[in-house]
Amino acid sequence: MDIERLLVLEVARVTEQAALSASRLAGMGDKEAVDAAGTEAMRQVLSELPIQGTVVIGEGEMDEAPMLYIGEQLGRGGPQVDIAVDPVEGTTITAKGLPNSITVIALSEKGGLVHAPDMYMDKLAVGPPAAGKVSLDFPVEANLRIVADSLGRKVEDLVVVVLDRPRHEKLISDIRKTGARVKLINEGDVVAAVAVAVRGTGVHVLMGSGGAPEGVLAAAALKCLGGEIQGRFLPHSEAELKRLHDMGVDEGKTYRTKDLAPGQQIVFAATGITDGDILEGVRYFGGGARTHSIVMGYSTRVVRFMDSIHLFESGARVNIRV
Repeated sequence: MDIERLLVLEVARVTEQAALSASRLAGMGDKEAVDAAGTEAMRQVLSELPIQGTVVIGEGEMDEAPMLYIGEQLGRGGPQVDIAVDPVEGTTITAKGLPNSITVIALSEKGGLVHAPDMYMDKLAVGPPAAGKVSLDFPVEANLRIVADSLGRKVEDLVVVVLDRPRHEKLISDIRKTGARVKLINEGDVVAAVAVAVRGTGVHVLMGSGGAPEGVLAAAALKCLGGEIQGRFLPHSEAELKRLHDMGVDEGKTYRTKDLAPGQQIVFAATGITDGDILEGVRYFGGGARTHSIVMGYSTRVVRFMDSIHLFESGARVNIRV
């Protein structure tokens, strides 16, 4: 069964409803409430889909998360799929009303997404022109020169996205020494990884360490877009190292896009909660709201930007400019 054709519009409905729910709490200062709202809405829609789904990346283990836990079964029956979700990527920035918060999901056939443990991963993400040319083993300057050459630019023209964390102090310094500029973000390296593969966003590379589950979600998107992500797991304790070994993961290996998202039928969707680099946030009007999403499939090679109107009241007037 062609999972992509069956689910491409359904996954958009999942992220749209999660974004609508989470956006009601944007700027209210309560990140736990934001996450709960997005998670519950996403779970409800997933339960209605014609799938037999298993969450492989979710909100934690069964005893740690009441909703969308790893291993949870969802759907009303249909093809077996693996599900990776982040109901609100950027709970803190959503709670503060800051840019670039999204809700995101990826689905694949069974075994199509790596079951990444919840730990740090060193990441390098680039767009299609530099895919297959860069390496986590190369110095920062070498990778940036490769990216610049692939884009027909100078290194000084590049913008590199890095999470604003103390652990990245040396990385940021190394990037600036090359003449490239740094865009620091507080959260949201999935949408940042997607942005490097979309022309016109003004960002060209993602570097630094972040969550491994987010790395798998980014891999699903970049596989659809023709970009590349490389990741290396960074266990910070004996418990995390044991978990890697138990899952058959090699902590010294560089995992590439095809390793993190090996599936041949992958669907990825994200909807903006607040305005960002590639997606507009939820906008409310009398009796309805407007959402902006990106939806893509790997085998179909189609990337859709969806501008949707949601009417909450029967007499609501569609708020759209033509």
